[in-house]
Amino acid sequence: MASESNTISVTLTQLAKMIDHSLLHPTMTDAEITEGLQIAKKYNVATACVKPYSIPLARKELAGSDVRICPVIGFPHGNSTTASKVAEAEEAATLAAGSGGQVEVDMVVNVGKVLGGDWDYVTSEIAAINAAVVKHCAILKVIFENDYLADEHIIRLCQICSDLDVAFVKTSTGYGFVKQPDGKSYNYRGATVPDLKLMRQHAKPSVQIKAAGGVRTLDDLLHVMSLGVTRIGATATVAMLEEARRRGITETPTTVSFKPMAE
Repeated sequence: MASESNTISVTLTQLAKMIDHSLLHPTMTDAEITEGLQIAKKYNVATACVKPYSIPLARKELAGSDVRICPVIGFPHGNSTTASKVAEAEEAATLAAGSGGQVEVDMVVNVGKVLGGDWDYVTSEIAAINAAVVKHCAILKVIFENDYLADEHIIRLCQICSDLDVAFVKTSTGYGFVKQPDGKSYNYRGATVPDLKLMRQHAKPSVQIKAAGGVRTLDDLLHVMSLGVTRIGATATVAMLEEARRRGITETPTTVSFKPMAE
């Protein structure tokens, strides 16, 4: 539990089970994905987050562990038709369910429909995908892509996901690059402290929060935990968990301080 002195009490397993180890970069080869799956298994994280075609490989490499498989749907831009997203979710949940553990599915909203205020479309789509996922005893995380949105959009999406009883709302894909003022370069903020506070405030307590994009250090992880985040998407899994060991975090609850993320 966090305090105003920026401290929190955690265990090593608690930290590991905060992490969805991300294996989503478009250039990743099967060999690189295999290496990442072995890392996920070694460090006993919550899930390995994979592109749907990698599900059979994930089942093979994660066998004998309790690391869940987390395929992504409509990734990264969310622009497929609802029917396509539902079919993709059905196939992914069915394939991943063969691993024997609970499956988690991350889907991207249709950002253009959100920005255009077509809330009936957005609600209907999330409801359809959630129903498809839950039917296979899986859970859904809904990715907002906050870099493209204003607070009013984030609040409305939190309300919709709360009404639909989705399992998680998630900040970002990590690939929502925004053109910068120079007109040439692109960047993204990912999970920010103000957005995480906003999401926790407006999603009902049973809806969990996943922070993705920009959570790169142990201090970042500890800070977002203190804000009520229960899962992160990360590629820096090894660095964060090895740093936790160096800082004396064990299986006994350990109180540690952290450097807050910039707001």
